[in-house]
Amino acid sequence: MLKPVIEFALSRRPWVLTAAILLLALGVRAARDTPLDVFPEFARPLVEVQTEAPGLSTPEVEALLTVPIESTLAGIPDLETLRSKSVLGLSSVVLLFREGTDLLRARQLVQERLALEAGRLPALARPPVILPSLSSMSRALKIGVTSPTLSRIELSDLVRWTVRPKLLAIPGVANVSVWGQRDRQLHVLVDPDRLRANGLTLDAIQTAVSEATAVTAGGFLDTPNQRLALRHAPIADDPRALSDHPLPGRGGPPLRLRDLATVREGHAPPIGDAIVGDKTGPHPGLLLIVEKQPTANTLDVTRRVEAALERLRPALRDVQIDPSIFRPAGFIEQSLRNLRSAILLGCALVVAVLLFFLRDLRAAFISLLAIPLSLTAAVVILWLRGGTLNTMFLAGLVIALGEVVDDAVIDVENIRRRLRAPPDSPSSPDSPGAPSPFAIVLSASIEVRSAVVYSTLIVCLVCLPVLLLDGLAGAFFRPLALAYVLAVLASLAVALTVTPALSLWLLPRILRRETSPHPVDPEPAPMLRFRRAYLRLLPRIIARPRLAVALLSGSVLLAAAAIPFLSEEFLPSFKETNFLMHWIERPGSSVEASRRSTELVSAELLLIPGVQSFGAHIGRAEVGDEVVGPNFTEHWISIDPAADYDQTVARIQAVVAGYPGVFRDVLTYLRERIKDVLSGASGAIVVRIFGPEAAELRRSAEAVAAAMAQVPGVIDLKVEPQVQVPQIEIRLRPERLGLCGLSAGQVRRAAS
Repeated sequence: MLKPVIEFALSRRPWVLTAAILLLALGVRAARDTPLDVFPEFARPLVEVQTEAPGLSTPEVEALLTVPIESTLAGIPDLETLRSKSVLGLSSVVLLFREGTDLLRARQLVQERLALEAGRLPALARPPVILPSLSSMSRALKIGVTSPTLSRIELSDLVRWTVRPKLLAIPGVANVSVWGQRDRQLHVLVDPDRLRANGLTLDAIQTAVSEATAVTAGGFLDTPNQRLALRHAPIADDPRALSDHPLPGRGGPPLRLRDLATVREGHAPPIGDAIVGDKTGPHPGLLLIVEKQPTANTLDVTRRVEAALERLRPALRDVQIDPSIFRPAGFIEQSLRNLRSAILLGCALVVAVLLFFLRDLRAAFISLLAIPLSLTAAVVILWLRGGTLNTMFLAGLVIALGEVVDDAVIDVENIRRRLRAPPDSPSSPDSPGAPSPFAIVLSASIEVRSAVVYSTLIVCLVCLPVLLLDGLAGAFFRPLALAYVLAVLASLAVALTVTPALSLWLLPRILRRETSPHPVDPEPAPMLRFRRAYLRLLPRIIARPRLAVALLSGSVLLAAAAIPFLSEEFLPSFKETNFLMHWIERPGSSVEASRRSTELVSAELLLIPGVQSFGAHIGRAEVGDEVVGPNFTEHWISIDPAADYDQTVARIQAVVAGYPGVFRDVLTYLRERIKDVLSGASGAIVVRIFGPEAAELRRSAEAVAAAMAQVPGVIDLKVEPQVQVPQIEIRLRPERLGLCGLSAGQVRRAAS
């Protein structure tokens, strides 16, 4: 079966070598075009629906928005898990579909169901929004925006109208969430005493402000020759004009709005905030989080975003932009540098070994060529399958280097040995009646190829269970096993075709010049010494088979006995230079309280040698994937790659431990995302307890937590603070409303 393949490669050497060159060229293109990501896509197909309802309390959001939307979306085909969160003013419903589900079809089905339910939601709720499709490692870049001269409102205008549209236009960017945004508004601050002295109500002020700022349709006016559109220009579009607006419907001297209220520019009560820090200290600002699409190239998206920011800098005077707060592309670049180093080191070691044992540059070149050809073939197949070049795939290629080189070395060494046979040997190409170099190369290749084929197939079978893994483990380790198998199979194909063709082309020419009519040692001295030592050792091992089997069995048993003493971990601890720290205060804490504690801890963290930059987002952003309250903060800490990694991390954890009463953890982004995908929360293991009584649930949760705390290795254990959050409740008294001549709506509007 192998003989026709090798014969074809030897007889069509130009074709084979041309195909090898084309494969290398195609591999360069594939490596450039294949999407690059930090880790494989490990999250199941996901659709998230968010519904804003400003002003609604958490119980009202749950009852009026979350439950109806859950009921509408339940039962969608291929739906596996449905999760929901309700926070102040926001409902979020997350649908997780079975692996392999067409995400576009799932989003279409969700959109159709939402269209039926949207009209039945309360009028004060905004239309439900389906968030853009995001990858499992959605964060592509975190950008801090600060200014010593511009206010937060001016920064928000600049980001909304200049920066964010430019970034959203970049291919691969799914969303740009903005934390700390302050949208410009006109605030009318009414003086109740002056209002009461003039006998007016708050409704009159609201009516006057609405009429002064409303945009209404004007229709059109027909003339004999034209139809002219009518446009009503707003009376007031700035504080001064609005304050001069008169209040209608009152006799006597006219009152203007400024007589009863103060009009100024401001912003809505914030739903979140942002802190950006560097070596000069923490600063309030905006934090832009660039999220990428599932199939986007992280490295390409990052570089495009950074290039767009550089082009925008002339328009951003007095604005400091820091795109280094969180940059996963740096991890990818480091992985690629490590791969290049591994390949170069492998090539150097192969050259050294071949030159030491064979003393032949041409043989070394033939063996070395197998490395780029095999790895390139694996990348090309990945590119054709539409896969992603990530850290796990690169790790598989690095692991396969030894097998790749071994295939070529075995073949080249055997061909060289047969060609360098003494002239009087029957196998020598110079002896009378000896076979031609073509026949010698063919025979030498077939001689070792069967054993190499069997060993390659055995290795591939060993990887088969990994390729069949499902779930999170399969998503991570399938790319590694796939890269290894593809590289090994490609090296086998190279050894069957390219290696014999190059050996027949290059080796006979130089070996003819080395041969002489005098008997010569066909092998270099190092090879002879190793061969003689092996020939002395082999008979002794064959004569004592039981001893050999006993040594092998003892080694296996020793390895098995060491397994219980090894720690188990899903993934190794990658030395990422970007850390995520959850900072959760008691429920009911305000944005201002969270900001104060964040500024304190950030000032301490930035004093640590090795901490490069700091960024934090408090609460949530509009159309962001964080559905939390104002007591929830995420701190992002970037470490200088040149700093002492372990020492810097230990100092960070020591600083964080100095803040009691706040739940905090220090994680890499990968670990945080894995926990979120597994459990829907920030913990690796989540225990959910159900029941109708909140007090009993809390007692049960504390008992479960006490039991889990005794388990060795458990860290960052917490019970979700299901406590009664303080709130103000207004209950209307109908008899008092009747006496005062007021309606319930008037009182509610005044209180709101």
